[in-house]
Amino acid sequence: MPKLVLEPIGHVRCELRTRVEAARQPRAAEGVAGRIELLPGRHLEHALEDLQGWEFLWVIFWFHLNAGWRPKVLPPRSGSGRKGVLATRSPHRPNPLGLSVVRLERVAAPRTLLVRNVDMLDGTPVLDLKPYVAYTDSIPDAGSGWLEGAPEDPRSAWQVVMDPLALRQAEWIEARTGLALHERITTTLALGPEPHPYRRIRRDGASLQLAVKEWRVQGVVEGRGIRVLAVRSGYRAAQLAGDAKAEPLLAHREFVALFGPNGLQATP
Repeated sequence: MPKLVLEPIGHVRCELRTRVEAARQPRAAEGVAGRIELLPGRHLEHALEDLQGWEFLWVIFWFHLNAGWRPKVLPPRSGSGRKGVLATRSPHRPNPLGLSVVRLERVAAPRTLLVRNVDMLDGTPVLDLKPYVAYTDSIPDAGSGWLEGAPEDPRSAWQVVMDPLALRQAEWIEARTGLALHERITTTLALGPEPHPYRRIRRDGASLQLAVKEWRVQGVVEGRGIRVLAVRSGYRAAQLAGDAKAEPLLAHREFVALFGPNGLQATP
């Protein structure tokens, strides 16, 4: 059988850069803004005519950061082990095709759509757009397969509280490096403290560690809340003591000088 050839018609542009940041589904991404920029030179500005009147759109896209696929996956709401990937919405598919519904805010000239409820990453290739037609696309009494009786998704967010030291450290890191660490911590941990392939969480009883780039965030689980205690550098002492003058290492050396190697120095 000959291979099928697909070409993107555009790309998603938004603030979500990593798989950690992306919601699992549009409902969990309610309000997240983005835009879809269609490519020039293909008369796509004419293809957008008459789209403005639709409130929601289907976006067919490509999971461009995935390599390979998995026949069995462990969905977030699965309480009984792994499921066949074709019985899930997992991105790890034989062909990495995604399907999401977004709210259309408006069509902006010449080939840009302003949208909300974006659960895709910046740079995601868009393959097609179709209007969401409520009377035919919605089947309210459809069965839910193995999701029958599963916990509500998305569950209510975990409460994330930053201790004063951790907050000062996150603010220092953002001012020094531009990394919005406070936002990354709260949005990631609000999804829960359990280890996950994308969220880079380690758990030991009530204690947890979250890795964000080369930084290591220390916290503790308290009921349905997570208290963030401190941040430390993920570089080893030998690495920081070397001669390398790369900018990331310089920032980490300054951080350790202010907050100590374990991030527990109370005052800079």
